[in-house]
Amino acid sequence: MRYSGPVRMTVTTAQVLAALLADPAADRYGLELIQATGLASGTLYPILHRLQEAGWVTALWEDIDPAEAGRPARRFYRLTPDGVEQARDALAELHRRTAVPTTKNASGTVRPAW
Repeated sequence: MRYSGPVRMTVTTAQVLAALLADPAADRYGLELIQATGLASGTLYPILHRLQEAGWVTALWEDIDPAEAGRPARRFYRLTPDGVEQARDALAELHRRTAVPTTKNASGTVRPAW
């Protein structure tokens, strides 16, 4: 079942999207994303699940023999083409909404407006 509402953009969701956008064509597994974002698994995996439900992320299991590899198969995550576009738009909007207003003084130095 696909989630039909908008993706709630939290700081942690933005971190996951930024990590995935670093190389949108790459398959990334959970531990890589944990290391890239600094998020705990209990935070990361629910975000990935919501992004999957929204159609922004696809997931697939690695095709290996766990006995031969000496480890369990990994689940890989990748942004969908629509997810790449949506993620870029969402992060740009988040940046726009959270940008610190600036002003230039007489010498041309840019400083926060407060």
